[in-house]
Amino acid sequence: MGRHFTRYFLEKGAEVHCVDCVAPLTGGLLPQDWPLFNPLEYKNFFFYHQDCRDFFTTRFDTDFDYAFHLAAMVGGREMIEHNPLAVAEDLAIDAAYFKWALIAKPKKTVCFSSSAAYPVHLQRPDHYVLLKEDMISFDSNLGMPDLTYGWAKLTSEYLAQLAFEKYGLKSVTYRPFSGYGDDQDLHYPFPSICKRVIESAGNKEFHVWGTGDQMRDFIHIDDCVRAVITTMDQIDNAEAVNLSTGILTSFKTFARLATGLHGYHPEISGLSTKPEGVFARGGDTTKQEKLGFKAEIPFEEGIRRGLLYFQKQ
Repeated sequence: MGRHFTRYFLEKGAEVHCVDCVAPLTGGLLPQDWPLFNPLEYKNFFFYHQDCRDFFTTRFDTDFDYAFHLAAMVGGREMIEHNPLAVAEDLAIDAAYFKWALIAKPKKTVCFSSSAAYPVHLQRPDHYVLLKEDMISFDSNLGMPDLTYGWAKLTSEYLAQLAFEKYGLKSVTYRPFSGYGDDQDLHYPFPSICKRVIESAGNKEFHVWGTGDQMRDFIHIDDCVRAVITTMDQIDNAEAVNLSTGILTSFKTFARLATGLHGYHPEISGLSTKPEGVFARGGDTTKQEKLGFKAEIPFEEGIRRGLLYFQKQ
């Protein structure tokens, strides 16, 4: 997401300062390796190859119009499930960010939480619903989020609320669902499946993780950027907004669409040795639409773009 926001603001002529230590397994890349464009070609781009927590103790520029807080240790389902203590570093990152914000005072913080913050009991095979922003309330029972990553994101949302209530730091919080795009790291399902579809062309079988019946709300990165730009100036009190389409698609359906678009029709089956996460995670779109945003890119079109990207590779 950071690369796409960087591109958007550079093309608008903004001065962009990007901080990234490029931690392993997170999908981070040095600027010269960004797949879709080279930010180093822009004079208004500044890159700091360091842990953001170090940046937060050494740089206190006080003229930022926006601070996009995207820093997090996350890298797909395997990292969330099998490396929970690495993901828990997000707590330290968030604490360091808000301490910095108290001094630097950016005019607005754009925070990124996650759909993993929602209670998992609302995402079971026997009971699942489209998740609405008000299903998380710090004034009542929160419910169990999705492992340490979900807890860390809940904490980041609470910090943002306290920063506004106690210190007047303006912010808005976004809960992305299954964001995807052509240049996404291969530890995420979308690029991994698209790449395997091309490599497995003509095979009689194709495997997806878990049962394959688990469902996600896939939203294209271009829609995510447009949603944030459309809505971010309408909220100052750290309220959360979903980034979602409201449409659930199973991984088996995803694989059938992708293989069909590539011209073959294998038997789709699951791999029980691989993690699958919750059964159904989709986001209600009512609040987004009230704020003036609705996703425009159908998932089938997104898959088509992904296949074309990997074919060119």
